[in-house]
Amino acid sequence: MRKTSGLMFREARDGYLFASPWIIGFIMFYLGPILATFFLSFTEYKIPLTPKWVGLGNYFSLFTQDVQFKVSLYNTVYYTIFVVPLSICGSLIMAMLMNRNLRGIAAYRTAVYLPAVTSGVAVALLWMWLLDPSIGIINYILGKIGLPQPLWLQDEKWAKPALIMMQLYYIGGNTMVVFLSGLQGVPQSLYEAAEIDGANWWYKFRHVTIPMISPIILFNLIMAVIGSFQVFTQAFVMTQGGPNNSTLFYVYYLYNVAFWWGRLGYAAALAWILFVIVFVLTIIQLKFSGRWVYYAG
Repeated sequence: MRKTSGLMFREARDGYLFASPWIIGFIMFYLGPILATFFLSFTEYKIPLTPKWVGLGNYFSLFTQDVQFKVSLYNTVYYTIFVVPLSICGSLIMAMLMNRNLRGIAAYRTAVYLPAVTSGVAVALLWMWLLDPSIGIINYILGKIGLPQPLWLQDEKWAKPALIMMQLYYIGGNTMVVFLSGLQGVPQSLYEAAEIDGANWWYKFRHVTIPMISPIILFNLIMAVIGSFQVFTQAFVMTQGGPNNSTLFYVYYLYNVAFWWGRLGYAAALAWILFVIVFVLTIIQLKFSGRWVYYAG
């Protein structure tokens, strides 16, 4: 018994020893800053001044006095409501198209995945040209078919829809790859059994494909919600929050508070509110997932 306990102790010691570089890095570069921001969220802190304790003052100011906080939260929720279904449905359709036994399918998969490895700034600059109301190809096509030509990023009514439409560029990215791996894990015997029963393509999709990949859908849904609440690059490069704060997203507002206005304590409070929002939304999704997620095991 003592020999077994000693062996388990040595194995645990060696395991922690090998993992120590990661553990030390996590404490120094992740856990330390996280705890520091939690403390700073209760202070008024501007570089290079010493943090001044204000308790819940930052949080009270956010919810009672800060109009831009409410605008940025509304813009982000609006963006999330449209982008998440677009990302999930578009990526699933793309994955189903890529899940076929065709000659050269690997080349097609590589081609549709390439946007995911393209620099976000480069993509934003590309879409600024596409959405240009004067020389952009999108308005050119709309004009040719007789449809209205919006000002897009220059019009507060169209700025958010333009950034939402931009997400079509990414439906062949990481979300599609995860869906594709899930689709390839669905047993072919289930499809064969459904075909024997006379099932058409919709029945097989609804009653075989969706239940079997429902854990993958849940994972992608959670990741899509988290990612949509962190939207930043598009607003930073393309609109700078305008026009009239119509694209002032939450993380972009946090960035302005921290690095333009230097209010690091206030920005830390914003960051923790964002964490709470994302955490609660994730818990809600996991709570209700039992009603529709099917685990084969």
